[in-house]
Amino acid sequence: MEQKRSSLGVGNLVIAIYAIFALSATVRAAYQLARKFQDAPVAYSLSLLSGLIYVVATVALVRKDFKLARITLIFELVGVLLVGSLSLLLPELFAHPSVWSYFGIGYGFVPLALPIFGLWWLRRVSK
Repeated sequence: MEQKRSSLGVGNLVIAIYAIFALSATVRAAYQLARKFQDAPVAYSLSLLSGLIYVVATVALVRKDFKLARITLIFELVGVLLVGSLSLLLPELFAHPSVWSYFGIGYGFVPLALPIFGLWWLRRVSK
C-alpha cells in the first residue's frame, strides 16, 4: 500500500523530533552522569535511559521497523507516565529534572505528547 504524501511529511517530522531528542537527551545525560551523578542519581540515570529510548525509536522509524518503533514508543509513554508520577510523589529524587520528570514540563510537555503522536502516526501508516 502506498503512503500518502502528507503521511510521509508527518513521518519525517516525527523522525526529526526523535532525532533531536535522541541527541540532546543522550548528550545531556552523559554530562550529568559524568559531572553531577551524586546530586541526583535516579534522575540522571533515567535521563540516560530516555536518551537511549529516543535513539532506538529514531533508528526504528528511519528503518521503517514499525513493530520495533511501536514497542519503543509504548515503552517511552509508560516511562514518561511512571517517571512523571514518581517525580510528583518523590520530588527529592529529582532535584534536577530529567527529560521525563514532571511529565516533561521543562520541555513543553513534548516528552508526553511525542509518543502519543508517534503512536497515532504509526497506526495511520501501518494500516
